[in-house]
Amino acid sequence: FLFVPAVEVKIEVVIPEKERSKEEMSPNGKASPLIYKVNGTARHYHLEEHPIASNPYHNPKDVVEASVCHVKDLENGQMREVDLGCGKALLIKESGEFHAVGHKCPHYGAPLVKGVLSKGRVRCPWHGACFNIGTGDIEDFPGLDSLPRFQVKIEKEKVYIRASKQALQTQRRTKMMAKCISLSNHNLSSTNVLIIGAGAAGLVCAETLRQEGFSDRIVMCTMDRHLPYDRPKLSKSMDSHPEQIALRPKEFFCTYDIEVLTEMQVAAVDIKNKTAVFKDGFKMEYNKLLIATGNTPKALSCKGKEVENVFNIRTPEDANRVVKLATSKNVVIVGASFLGMEVAAYLAERAHSVSLVELEEVPFKKFFGERVGRAVMKMFESNRVKFYMQTEVSELREQEGKLKEVVLKSGKVLRADVCVVGVGAVPATGFLKQSGINIDSKGFIVVNKMMQTSIPGVFAAGDAVAFPLALRNNKKVNIPHWQMAHMHGRIAALNMLAHGMEISTVPYLWTAMFGKSIRYAGHGEGFDDVVIQGDLDELKFVAFYTK
Repeated sequence: FLFVPAVEVKIEVVIPEKERSKEEMSPNGKASPLIYKVNGTARHYHLEEHPIASNPYHNPKDVVEASVCHVKDLENGQMREVDLGCGKALLIKESGEFHAVGHKCPHYGAPLVKGVLSKGRVRCPWHGACFNIGTGDIEDFPGLDSLPRFQVKIEKEKVYIRASKQALQTQRRTKMMAKCISLSNHNLSSTNVLIIGAGAAGLVCAETLRQEGFSDRIVMCTMDRHLPYDRPKLSKSMDSHPEQIALRPKEFFCTYDIEVLTEMQVAAVDIKNKTAVFKDGFKMEYNKLLIATGNTPKALSCKGKEVENVFNIRTPEDANRVVKLATSKNVVIVGASFLGMEVAAYLAERAHSVSLVELEEVPFKKFFGERVGRAVMKMFESNRVKFYMQTEVSELREQEGKLKEVVLKSGKVLRADVCVVGVGAVPATGFLKQSGINIDSKGFIVVNKMMQTSIPGVFAAGDAVAFPLALRNNKKVNIPHWQMAHMHGRIAALNMLAHGMEISTVPYLWTAMFGKSIRYAGHGEGFDDVVIQGDLDELKFVAFYTK
């Protein structure tokens, strides 16, 4: 299904990149050195040299050239997957010109030929990532890597593509990045950029800084024990191990000098002295700060909440443990949130029974409206998920310390070997209360269009912020979407480097349940009406949310 809130929806987003000419070569064939001012001091550096990135054809054995079609085979605005013998490329014709790039989205491998081509960009059909057809660069998210770009030439009415065999195999290109040149003489307890939080926002911020040539120290810190990972998979693919869902391998962080401090919690931020104070007493000074701490799941407040085998899905270990405990057993899920519904869908085939408890009368009512909510509910019921609506949990009962039953306020008693709680979350900003940074009444960090907080040099991004949304007349909104966190991180990094870049992107989310994908573009909060096109019963429809 595709959900399109019609409160001014823009299908194509242009994020103008103030890209420096990183990939232009100087006469000596090396990447031209750029100069950056860090703390007022000019620093020279060379971008990390990647012969494959700057000159994909340096190795003749790695090059393949093939005729792929006649010039008249493609009309303007058309795309075609073409085979070069050792891999495929996406051939595109727009405004009379041919372009060739990788044919798979680097995010999850979607076939881009099924995406949308518009104004020099191709948008992924699955999750909305957007790539420039001239450069292959990623311009909207999710995902971290860009597409490889291939040479196209026309000879005797035939279209030829010349490509690196390696690029055809990998179907992805990591942008060129700087390295830190001041590691040898830095003070361990001070950094130029400190990033609190290692989710999508934090990682994209760090990578963008390096892509833009920033060559001073970057430190990320996280309460998690793992390097940044693909958090949406925790509820969609619950038996994934940490290394399977890592966003970048360990070597990546070493190569580009992005330091990650795991299991480190910031307890306070001293704005005056530009210092972060950690829970264990360690202090770190910073020049620029990004706060990207995300949110904290709400816990149940009922009797017996401390019983064993009750989970918020927060880490890969949580997800793995739930799958193990739920297999052939009775599962109760509290909350028909995205997390709750995705977990229910994932466990439906594995568990003996799945029961879902929700305060509303239909799932997703506030988000998708009643009619769509009922259609989704029907799909779940046909897959053996039992709903207990308009009630909540009054007690969790145990036997020998472990969960045995979930008692509802309606009086119903449900057998339960494991319980997953998905009743929403609150921003993880409690440590900022005395900081002087502007926090709104709900606990969100208030930022402007450049992701800057009320304090100069302090930026915030991701699920913990309220930011001005252009398509809703700059209303301050909180949008805890994976795609949006990526964009926040990028905008924050560019403005740490004084690019003056404002956020202008259409929010996008997706969820997958029982082989069906719900894709939602825009921001339909407070809609008055839902216009349905298609067949709700068959789950083949588009919904427009209007106000």
